[in-house]
Amino acid sequence: MRKRSRRFLQILKQVNKNHFYSPQEACNLLQRVSNVKFIETLEAHISLGLDPKYADQQLRSTVILPKGTGKIMKVAVITQGEKISEAFSAGAEIVGSEDLINDIFQGRLDFDKLIATPDMMLLIAKLGRILGPKGLMPSPKSGTVTTEIKSTINAFKAGKLEYKVDRTGIVHLPIGKLNFSVNNLLINLKSLQESIDNNRPLGSRGKYWKSLYLSSTMGPAIPININLLRDFKLG
Repeated sequence: MRKRSRRFLQILKQVNKNHFYSPQEACNLLQRVSNVKFIETLEAHISLGLDPKYADQQLRSTVILPKGTGKIMKVAVITQGEKISEAFSAGAEIVGSEDLINDIFQGRLDFDKLIATPDMMLLIAKLGRILGPKGLMPSPKSGTVTTEIKSTINAFKAGKLEYKVDRTGIVHLPIGKLNFSVNNLLINLKSLQESIDNNRPLGSRGKYWKSLYLSSTMGPAIPININLLRDFKLG
């Protein structure tokens, strides 16, 4: 059985597991009980009525969190020609062509997002085993294979995130830092809810949202009243 620290057990006493909290209540509670020496991330864990082993029940999309993630996104770009200077001018920290592909093949992974232009994808294919498990492989579905280098870099640095259901039908996504205002956290959460609803797979049947929990990096999971989240209006 997993052992929990005294600190965590003391926090857990302040959570009513039989109560479904409003998103605002949950954010306030997690901010109040946070007592670690770093700024925790607020995470959303959403169980959906999907079985991703079926092609028409897979969910993979992107969302732009209006208030950002609170994390500085380090972007790498694989391209060639004049797109190299465009990527640097747009703020990419790492830019290259075959040289960068070889560096990654040798183990270089010091970036958070990898963007590529379509003309480089044939060469990038050999990186699948390295980038795939890390969730870094460029893909048209995630918006990371594109000719619009500048706008794509700006979007990811501003708070654009990719999400997908795992093999158990759950979406896990960070939606900000606990030092954000509660209203800003709610705006990010609402944007995620709307994105998941708008991208509901065609094969989804019955109840789509099964459960929603909010948690912080070192804090407990708080059960959320999904209807109250749906009623929240973006200001």
